[in-house]
Amino acid sequence: MERNQEEDIDWGERYRQDPLNVNKSVKDFLVKNAHEGLALPLTVYERCSVTSGQCVYYHYCCDGQDDRGWGCGYRTVQTMCSWINNVSHCGKSRPPPSLHEIQQALVTVGDKPASFLGSKEWIGTCEAALVLDQMYDVPCRLVHVRSGATELEQAAQDLHLHFLTHGSPVMMGGDRDNSSKCILGVCTGKEGSYLLIMDPHYYGSVLDKEFLQKNSWVAWRRVQSLDLSSFYNLCLPQT
Repeated sequence: MERNQEEDIDWGERYRQDPLNVNKSVKDFLVKNAHEGLALPLTVYERCSVTSGQCVYYHYCCDGQDDRGWGCGYRTVQTMCSWINNVSHCGKSRPPPSLHEIQQALVTVGDKPASFLGSKEWIGTCEAALVLDQMYDVPCRLVHVRSGATELEQAAQDLHLHFLTHGSPVMMGGDRDNSSKCILGVCTGKEGSYLLIMDPHYYGSVLDKEFLQKNSWVAWRRVQSLDLSSFYNLCLPQT
């Protein structure tokens, strides 16, 4: 989603000019539980399941590092880590890692070569699972949806069970649809399911829940509106 020039703030430039101030601002104003208050997509539904606990909306350049075009997976991982850090009974308690720390974790476990550090290489659900295991002692279940056209609705049922038993945000990505998504809920009715998606691709100034919801950075999306020609992978933290 594009925004006008006046609304776009170059966080990277602001960080270079005053790094201590921008770090404080980002820490203080990142949006928590951006989905709260959002209306359900169906007035009549069979089942609706949403993440429990608190998570923080991480998005492009929110910490001063310009990761547009490659960092969406990292930002989704940070959101998942924020949830784990706020749940006292699961995993290690530590703040969400920086992009560099995520890359370092993947090098440490042997998944990536040393040249990966400082690169702009994407990460997906498999890497997310390794990071959560390495940094938080939280194992993950990986679900492969071979065909969006035929298996996404079944995956929605898996998500219902996940949110009921574990409650944690889920990372979703694919091949043709390779944009990382953070899944915070699922709602199913007679005509199919909707996913509550928090999109990490936002770039701009400090914002609030109302802005995110109004501009669909966090929104319910019907499963059938996704790219049905794509396969998808889901990373479900087993908290």
